Amino acid sequence: MIEFIIERGKDGVIVALSGGLDSSTLAALCKKLLGDKAIAVTVVSELQPEEEIEEAKRVAEEIGIKHILIEMSLLEEEGVAKNGLDRCYHCKRAIFTRIRELAEELGVREIFDGTNASDSQRPGIRALRELGICSPWAELGIRKEEIREIARDLGLSVSEKAPQSCLATRIPFGERITSERLLRIGRAEKLVRELTGVKLLRVRDHGSIARIEVARGEIASFSDPSKIDIIVRGLKELGFKYVTLDLEGYKPADATFSSNL
Repeated sequence: MIEFIIERGKDGVIVALSGGLDSSTLAALCKKLLGDKAIAVTVVSELQPEEEIEEAKRVAEEIGIKHILIEMSLLEEEGVAKNGLDRCYHCKRAIFTRIRELAEELGVREIFDGTNASDSQRPGIRALRELGICSPWAELGIRKEEIREIARDLGLSVSEKAPQSCLATRIPFGERITSERLLRIGRAEKLVRELTGVKLLRVRDHGSIARIEVARGEIASFSDPSKIDIIVRGLKELGFKYVTLDLEGYKPADATFSSNL
């Protein structure tokens, strides 16, 4: 990995930084090995929770890397807003086209993203390959738990962070994504997380139904009736009619995620 980063980043590199484990650890390694030749870039859009943007800022400051924020309205991309099975492709293509433009402005040729070997079959990967984006973890066959160990060795604060994903993954495929739905999902998750302290959380938006998913080991965090009352009341104030807890626990959203409950 060290040789790979030094060779590919010798003339400068932009690291797409989300604030998650994979991209943060990659950015930290690039900063350590390349110094000021490494730049972190975070895209700010409706699809990212505000807390994740703040986390990206904090991580960039922690590792001492130059950090650039790019604001985009990804819902202006029809391929994203209509929320088909290829949504991730259109989203990644829009994001990395803009990052590629920035790289050209800065005279930087190489762009890294944090996709790991476990994620290398996701729909958005095709867009990365079309745009010539390099995914060091995936290309070297390095998986999530190996990255976590590297983060621990580097002393990074995100070393135990649970996987995160954009807010669009909370809306069933085929249902149009709107800024209003994304806003209420973000507010719902913030409320649930603050009251329960769960690390892995998704509030799936099924129109009138909010379906809360957490890791199986964290379901017991919902045992306090007083907190449940606050969660139910808060989510109903956001427009949900019913508030449910999925006893199967967290499941990554895939092609089977639909509005059919």
